[in-house]
Amino acid sequence: MQNLDALDEQILSMIADNARIPFLEVARVCHVSGAAIHQHVQKMTQMGVIKGSHFIFDPESLGYGTCAFVGLFLKDPSDFDRVVAELRCIPEVVECHYTTGNYDIFIKIYAQNNHHLLSIIHDKLQPLGIQRSETIISFNEAFNRQFPVPNASGMGDKEDNV
Repeated sequence: MQNLDALDEQILSMIADNARIPFLEVARVCHVSGAAIHQHVQKMTQMGVIKGSHFIFDPESLGYGTCAFVGLFLKDPSDFDRVVAELRCIPEVVECHYTTGNYDIFIKIYAQNNHHLLSIIHDKLQPLGIQRSETIISFNEAFNRQFPVPNASGMGDKEDNV
């Protein structure tokens, strides 16, 4: 793990719960100055521990009620980089993973409905050099959480690694 101290871990825990929390509020809880919080956040950003903050949109409220995971089999696996670059240009594709197992690429898609999903697969994915695909539709996201801060949540404790 990166060189994080207890204050860094406390800051990460707080901003993971609410990225919009004011630094002064974090400072009060941590019993340090707002400038200290700002410096620690800058340090963790430069270290690559913090990769930014963003708003989380609800796809369903925006008219995208179908969530699907699609395993892609490439005609030519050496086309991986080119296909990933082209997948980035398809706005409905929100995640892309290079995985072990059967699939060359595993993606997450949001579509307006099943007809729109079919259109994405047929009109946008197939022309990329896809041999075939396997689609899993998600009925409901049970949970989605931020990766926990290892020491703050007890992850990575030596007793846990026995």
